[in-house]
This record gives sequence, C-alpha cells and structure tokens, in this order.
Amino acid sequence: MFNIELEKAIKLMVESIEEIKETEEIKLIEAGGRIIAEDIYAPMNNPPFDRSPLDGYALISEDTKGASKENMKKLTVVDCIFAGGYSEKVLQKGEAMRIMTGAKIPTGANCVIRQEKTNYGQNEVEIYEELSEYDNYCFTGEDIKKGELLVKKGELITYVHQGVISSMGISTIKVKAKPRIALIVTGDEVGMPGHQLKIGKIYDSNLHLIYSRLNEFGLRPVIAEIIGDSEEQVGKRICEIIQDVDLIITTGGVSVGQKDILHNVLQLIDANRIFWKVNLKPGTPAMYSLYKNKPILSLSGNPFAALTTFELLGKPVLAKLSGNKTLQPKQVTGTMEDEFNKPSMKRRFIRAYFNNGKVSLPKNKHSSGMLASMVGCNCLIDVHKGTTKLNKGDNVEVVLL
Repeated sequence: MFNIELEKAIKLMVESIEEIKETEEIKLIEAGGRIIAEDIYAPMNNPPFDRSPLDGYALISEDTKGASKENMKKLTVVDCIFAGGYSEKVLQKGEAMRIMTGAKIPTGANCVIRQEKTNYGQNEVEIYEELSEYDNYCFTGEDIKKGELLVKKGELITYVHQGVISSMGISTIKVKAKPRIALIVTGDEVGMPGHQLKIGKIYDSNLHLIYSRLNEFGLRPVIAEIIGDSEEQVGKRICEIIQDVDLIITTGGVSVGQKDILHNVLQLIDANRIFWKVNLKPGTPAMYSLYKNKPILSLSGNPFAALTTFELLGKPVLAKLSGNKTLQPKQVTGTMEDEFNKPSMKRRFIRAYFNNGKVSLPKNKHSSGMLASMVGCNCLIDVHKGTTKLNKGDNVEVVLL
C-alpha cells in the first residue's frame, strides 16, 4: 500500500503481529515496569493478626468507663509487647499491656489507648480517656483478605504492586517476556561518537535517540548498530538476526534517492512490504514490512522525522508486542499560547511543550533535520491537513511524549 493515512498504517501494523506469549519468572524486586503474566491472589490475610495501629496500652474497654483527666482509672501493667513479638498472657479485667505500633494485640484485649492519654506508667498506668470496644484496633485481614485478587494478568507492575505482593511473602512472579528489538541505523555518512569525524561525515543521533527512548520504556534493544549504505550488508544482517528478534527498527534509506537502499534490501531478502509512505509530515517515507512473520519498521533518517514516526508508529507496535497498553500514544486537547504561521498542505506534527492545558512552541527551527529545538518539548501538535496557521487561543490536539 502507498500513501496511506496514519490510522490505517497503525491498523495494518497491529493486525499483522501477535502479542508475545513467552513468559519468565523473575525476582519481585526486579519486576517494576514489567507486565504480569498471571493473576495473583492473596495467600494469606494482611495483617495476619489483630494488631495495634499505635504506641500505647492494650486493655479492656469496660475498664475505661468514665475515665478522664479528672477521673483517671488505674490498671496494672502485666506485660510489654514490641512489634514482631507477642504475649502468651491472657489479659484480665483491671490489667493492661504496654504495646507498640504493629504488635499483635493480646488475647483478652479489645482496644488500645494511645500513650499520650496515659501517664506512660510501667508497672501501673493511669488512663485519662474512655474507650469503646475496638477503638484503635486493626483487624486480621483489614488491608488484604486471603483469596483476594491482588494483581490482574496483563497489568503493568508498579512500585505499589511490588509492595503489596511482597507483603504476602511472595518473592518471585511470572511476567511477560520483553520484545527482542534490533535497531539498525543505515548511512555511509554516519559516524559514531567517540571517533574522529571524517570530512563529509556527521555523528549519529538516531541510534542513540531511539535506543534511549526504548530504554525509557524498559525495552533495551538486543542489537544496535550502524551499517553503511550497502544493500548486501543490510540484507545479510537482517537475515542473520531475524530469528533472534521480535522486531527490527531501521532508520534511513526509505526515500527515493540513490542511497535509499531499503526498497532493494526488502526485494533482496524477499520480504513483504505492507506499506510505504504515510500521509504526514515529517517522516512521510516510513515503511513497514514483514520478513519471516517478523515486523520491520523503517523510518526516515532525518532525526526529528525518525523521532516523530517512532512515537506515532513504533509505540503502537511495541504496545501490541509487549502487551503493555501504557505504550499506546496518548492524545489530549490543549490551547495554543503561540502562533504557528506555516501552512500545512498535509497532516503535520510539530514539536511543542504542554503544561496544564497550555501549548507553547520552541522558537523557530521546525525542520525535520533539526533536533536541538526538541529539548524541553514533551508533545507533538497534530496539525490537520489544509490548516493555514495556528493562532494563539486555538484548541489543538497534542500527542504526549
């Protein structure tokens, strides 16, 4: 297919691939940002016993009837219980036990008085407040009940999930395997940072740009390399790695110049091109193919174009492969704080900053080959085809980055 709309391109890609089925068991402490591959139910109550929510004295509520600062009640202190400990004694009328936050409430007690409402007595304590049954009392299973669903299969594990699961004594969980991604940057003109720049060369930005963005998603590429504009070398490399990866992302070589080699590479390896060119700017020449049922997403070599099409096309592919719905592009509405005076003959995405419903632009430098003005930006404005200009106060749709 040729010259298709963005939404059609996304639909074709997502329908052509399947979510990764493989799972792995990993340590809970390392599971943040992963997708849970199983429902997790509570194997126990939490707390596992009735416990005190504060430092004070465990006692029987009837013993405090009528107690106040002016009419104090005195109780005999028969034990002291620290967090992590317990008392084997059964509390009787007229008795109290010193107790610390989190400690197991002793048998016979039905409430806890905070220490500030006493004289902090050690052998005998003065009570200055009347309590009702179960005042300052945390029941077994008050937070989590045994058998309760804690985490549903397919959820993204957060630090809160990890804390809850850990409180159940669980140390390992089953998660979905991460997509194995290869990132290939093509171009004879591209040099690696750290090496002397030869005449006519430029330092790479695309490999570092997309590698780092993938890394932010917790998807560190298993292969990342720069290959010159050689159809044979690029084709050979794709053939070598295709069985070991779930997705190949390339940048460069997708337009119509003499060095735009990806078209011939796909023919050389007998890959199936699904579409070429998407009706948007920048990044129109984006191409998507399947080779041995593995997706190849080929993006423009211009840095901002590569970034834009990766955000718009790459993220839906990653969301489908990984099962991580949070990777889907998120679109919101904002109000322009600036003017954008260039007419948009086709659908266009421009860099911007979104804050509290307001959208502002970097100063000038909106070329697809320019990247520095993207620093500080956190969204792309979706400018409709045929828009002559954007005015201050206009409502616009933005894709959050």
